[in-house]
Amino acid sequence: MKFSRFFIDRPIFAIVISVVTVVLGALAYITLPVAQFPSIAPPTVVVQAQFPGADPKTLAETVAEPIEQQVNGVENMLYMSSTSSTDGTMQLTVTFKLGTDPNIAQVLVQNRVAIAEPQLPAEVRNIGVVTQKQSPDVIMAIALSSQNKTYNPLYLSNYAYTQMEDSLKRIEGVGNILVYGAQPYSMRVWLDPDLMFSRGLTADDVISALQAQNLEVASGSIGSEPAPPKTEFQLTLSTEGRLVTPLQFSKIVLKHGEDGQLVYLKDVSRLELGGQDYSSSTYRDGVIPSVAILIQQLPGANQLKIAASVKKQLVEMAKAFPP
Repeated sequence: MKFSRFFIDRPIFAIVISVVTVVLGALAYITLPVAQFPSIAPPTVVVQAQFPGADPKTLAETVAEPIEQQVNGVENMLYMSSTSSTDGTMQLTVTFKLGTDPNIAQVLVQNRVAIAEPQLPAEVRNIGVVTQKQSPDVIMAIALSSQNKTYNPLYLSNYAYTQMEDSLKRIEGVGNILVYGAQPYSMRVWLDPDLMFSRGLTADDVISALQAQNLEVASGSIGSEPAPPKTEFQLTLSTEGRLVTPLQFSKIVLKHGEDGQLVYLKDVSRLELGGQDYSSSTYRDGVIPSVAILIQQLPGANQLKIAASVKKQLVEMAKAFPP
């Protein structure tokens, strides 16, 4: 009774307390993350690696297993699971206890992955192993399609990679962007076994030639110090760089014949600019070919704020969409 009597005898003070409570509640509602279904999932860290051309069994034995052996038992880990897909991609998801700092968890996993990297195939190390924190939940899905089928999925997927992915990743709270049905541009080389055998060549010979003759190098300069007396100009040299068109790739030299004759890549193969992988495809409404862009959030981010920012960014992107 004495507690309530204190406020009854001081109505102005009670009104001020009520107003302050309402204002603080309004500010909390505006600033705190609000969602219909708040995320209560434990923090996760994802490790991704690529081994182009490898089947799931090879991928699991040569990539997933060495990484799992090192990551297993990391501090505060609950469990982990990995998938090895037919496109040569391995993904290891490490789930931690509730309350674990995602930043610290990422560093701990990354340190374990660094120990396993020397055991991985050279192709995997060259591409790189990515370790990042992210929520397993997908908060938005975007379908990029050409209504009148003017642009094929190959064009759409590369447009998503080059024109949309980076902008969407820069949005505050976005953890990762997944592009499904993607077919990144790639130079496809179809080797003829009979022609290869007749010239004494193997697939390894072709790979070595591609690696040696498709380089971006520093060309140096002419007239730089120390230079002969009376040198008046200094010129920086630039080369064409990496090959781009099928015609450029077709002129790669594979072998020198005994009589000085050169064997080119075009002599034993067929080249075309196509997609890197055709193992998956997506459709809008089950009919229209499309590319699906999935948005994943960072742990603890506000889903509603991310969704609003993504929609706003898409409106700006639409102004530059091809006709």
